[in-house]
Amino acid sequence: QAAAMTPGSQPRLNSAYFKRIEAIEFAVKFDDGLGSGLEEADIVLVGVSRTSKTPLSMYLGYLGRKTANVPVVKGIEPPSALFDIDPAKVVGLTIDAARLAEIRQARIRNLGTSPKAYAELLEIYDELEHAAAIHRRLGCPVIEVSELSIEETAQRVIRIVEQRRAEAQAS
Repeated sequence: QAAAMTPGSQPRLNSAYFKRIEAIEFAVKFDDGLGSGLEEADIVLVGVSRTSKTPLSMYLGYLGRKTANVPVVKGIEPPSALFDIDPAKVVGLTIDAARLAEIRQARIRNLGTSPKAYAELLEIYDELEHAAAIHRRLGCPVIEVSELSIEETAQRVIRIVEQRRAEAQAS
């Protein structure tokens, strides 16, 4: 298709645009527990590997929400800052164990580098139980992502965080 040659056909560089870019950059900077900016986040996602934390963070960033994500790894304590931040912005992510095994097996085939236990069902059950214990300690709501798109999950996360913030302000 030929260019319309009409001024203004590019998106406007307004405050909403710059807010979105800042939120996406934030998601990159604080991916997988990197950095020490959990208190600056609008949303903090907590879950095991392959629960879509990173793509969800990027999409939420695109929507203008500063999102950090923290991986739950069996045998490694989450950062203490996670337990000190506003609990209203923390949302846990979980997934069906069999579905997680499928995703991880595909990842191993594609990358050829992950440890075998990474995709073993019994190990995954232990890992998900460990994550559930962390979620309980945090007192955060948990979204089951097995059959959800990133967009559906994002809308649920936003709804939960906004509702929890409203409840906290009301009390």
